[in-house]
Amino acid sequence: MTWIKICGITNLKDARAAAEAGASALGFVFYEKSSRHVAVEAAREMVAGLPREVERVGVFVNEPADFVSHVAERVGLTAVQLHGPESTAEFVRHRAEKRDRSARNIKLIATHSASALEQEDLVISEVAKQSLYALLLDSGSASAPGGTGKTFDWEKSYSMVMQMSFIVPVIVAGGLTALNVDAAIRRFRPWGVDVASGVEAAPGKKDHRKLRAFVDAVRRAEEII
Repeated sequence: MTWIKICGITNLKDARAAAEAGASALGFVFYEKSSRHVAVEAAREMVAGLPREVERVGVFVNEPADFVSHVAERVGLTAVQLHGPESTAEFVRHRAEKRDRSARNIKLIATHSASALEQEDLVISEVAKQSLYALLLDSGSASAPGGTGKTFDWEKSYSMVMQMSFIVPVIVAGGLTALNVDAAIRRFRPWGVDVASGVEAAPGKKDHRKLRAFVDAVRRAEEII
């Protein structure tokens, strides 16, 4: 079954609607420049009202590992999604050195720009492979890390995405909607998919009909493949 993450949750009503629609995970953005940014205490209150089986993912951009670990513990996150190889490497080291079992149990999702795969190879070390929960491929850039609402070039990135899938579980993100997620699943057969703007009425405000339509489209696509 495809893992489905609804990202950019900013309020409890949307969080519950996404969980009820069948989302596997909800994403809470702690990047202050994002229109979907949420405060730590607000995220903590939302997480407290969610079913235990729903993954709670914190999204961070270039934050120190100590801060990421602190927020994860405070909010009750089950996973962290980090942008940038330096941030990911630092967190891997931090978690290895941390004696606190709660920090060791936090799942790690590394985010990489899929468009960069068109120009260069993405090298994943053995240590990183053992540490990663998944690799998320998005259409973001250094100036706009995610949530752009645009798909990456599926044709140009196809070979590298498939190679990555043999190494780590791959999550496809970037511009997905209920209208194109079936095509993404048929093409890449990813471990997971991630959506933010594709299920919104406005940045940070989810459209509950789009939420249900997106999850339904994923499940229908699974039946075909």
